[in-house]
Amino acid sequence: MIQAPESKPFHRLLLTGAGGGLGTVLRERIKPWADVVRLSDVRDIAPAGPGEEVIRCDLGDRAAVMALTEGVDAVLHFGGVSVEDKFEAIMHANILGLHHLYEAVHKRGIKRVIYASSSHVVGYYPTTQVVDTAAPLRPDGIYGVSKCFGEALSRYYFDRFGIETVCLRIGSSFDEPRNARMMVTFLAHDDLVELVRCALFTPRVGHTITYGVSDNPVRWWDNGAAAHLGFEPRHSSRAFADRFPAGGAWADAGDIASVYQGGPFLTAGPIYED
Repeated sequence: MIQAPESKPFHRLLLTGAGGGLGTVLRERIKPWADVVRLSDVRDIAPAGPGEEVIRCDLGDRAAVMALTEGVDAVLHFGGVSVEDKFEAIMHANILGLHHLYEAVHKRGIKRVIYASSSHVVGYYPTTQVVDTAAPLRPDGIYGVSKCFGEALSRYYFDRFGIETVCLRIGSSFDEPRNARMMVTFLAHDDLVELVRCALFTPRVGHTITYGVSDNPVRWWDNGAAAHLGFEPRHSSRAFADRFPAGGAWADAGDIASVYQGGPFLTAGPIYED
């Protein structure tokens, strides 16, 4: 007797920004969660494999975003500009594009979005201060401002239409820390995937904001308000402590990139055409 294939929790998940650094990590790791993973990016990415759909989409194109979300159960939104850039580029993808996405999510009746926000929404807090998710926003650049917009927009769509969102204030998610600052902000790839899983599968999240960070020895962020997600990081920057002596990143009190949590983003902008 042939057994029917085991049902997966979701029929179709949408991952935007699938060609980016974090999207590439998530692409393979989220397949057990859905029958079909729909992958989207503004540029060409690797062709679809088993259980995948690939759709090229500009988030600034409202009709294209509406088509992109057809038949989708939940959205992992990692698309958009992820560094400091000219306002026009950030506005197109991170502000206009995000509005298009939430309108499509609302019109399609999709009930949950996992939104890749950023720790740069609080980048102007000093490195000597621990910040929770209720602290006033202090973005360190136009990119950070766009992520503040995203958190506010997602809150509106929850309050107005009941669309649940978990905003992930991601620190620095790489295979390993690349400088002394990342000893604090490091989010291991395994922990990123686990955080996304918790955000997606926790029964009720309402509008939740959480910091995406591993179990590092120095902490700038308090995740107490997001304890209901059940996220327990299993990795730490401790394994790389010999590479970056403690205090080396913030030794120069006259350097704002050393004094504030946003690091080099504080001096990356604004960027103008002329």
